Amino acid sequence: MPHIFCIANQKGGVGKTTTTVNLAAGLAQIGQRVLIVDLDPQGNATMGSGVDKRTLEHTVYDVLLEDVSIAEARQPSPKGGYDVLGANRELSGAEIELVNLERRDRRLKTAIEAAAAEYDFVLIDCPPSLSLLTLNGLTCAHGVIVPMQCEYFALEGLTDLVNTVKQVHANLNRELQLIGLLRVMFDPRITLQQQVSDQLKSHFGEKVFNTVIPRNVRLAEAPSHGMPGVVFDRSSKGAQAFIEFAQELVERVKGGRLK
Repeated sequence: MPHIFCIANQKGGVGKTTTTVNLAAGLAQIGQRVLIVDLDPQGNATMGSGVDKRTLEHTVYDVLLEDVSIAEARQPSPKGGYDVLGANRELSGAEIELVNLERRDRRLKTAIEAAAAEYDFVLIDCPPSLSLLTLNGLTCAHGVIVPMQCEYFALEGLTDLVNTVKQVHANLNRELQLIGLLRVMFDPRITLQQQVSDQLKSHFGEKVFNTVIPRNVRLAEAPSHGMPGVVFDRSSKGAQAFIEFAQELVERVKGGRLK
C-alpha cells in the first residue's frame, strides 16, 4: 500500500492546496510515485497541477459513484511529474448523492486500494469543511498533515481538527493519526509568528516538522502558470523548502517515525 496522507485544516486559506501540489512535485523530484486526489469542489489542486478541470471527462466524482476507476479518471500533471485525480464543481453534488449510498464514507478507500500498487504516496487535498468528502479522505488515510500559519486563530482551528482526527480514529479508521504540523507562510521577522511556532513545538514536540515553508511570492505566482512552485522556480526559497519537506517526509516514513 502507498502512504496515504490527507492535507487538511478546518480553517480556510492556510495553504492546503499549495502544500498538496508542491509536496507532490517535491516527492516526484526525489523519485517517488505520487497521486493527488482533489476532494475540493473548487478544483484548485487540479488547476494548480496544470490540468484543466473544465475539460475533464472523468473526475473524482465519478470514482466516488463507482462509475469509473482511478486508472480511468486520473490525469498526468504536465510538468509536476505526478498523477492527478481531478475535481470540478460537479463534486459539490456528490454530497447529496452519497448520503443514500452504501459504504458512503469508504468509497475512496476502495478505489485507492485498486490502484495501490502504482504509487508510493497518495496525497488527498481536503475541503475545509468536515463533510462526506472529507470523511472519505480521512477514512482511507494513514495520517493527516496539517499546514498552518503561526497565528493566534490558527491554534483554535487546530484544536477542532485534532478532535476530528480522534473521532475518526475511534469510529471509522484505527490507522488514522496526526502525522505532523507544517508551518507555512512563515515570516521569522514577526514576533507573534515566532511565539506561536515555539508554542507548537513545546506542545506537539516531534509532531512539528523541522521544515518551515517561508512566505514566498514565487509559490503564489505558480498556480496562474498551471504548475507547482517547485517546478515554476526551483531556485526560490519556497520551492527549496518544499523539496526539503518532501525529503523529511520520506525519511520519517522510512524511519518509522510517524507515530
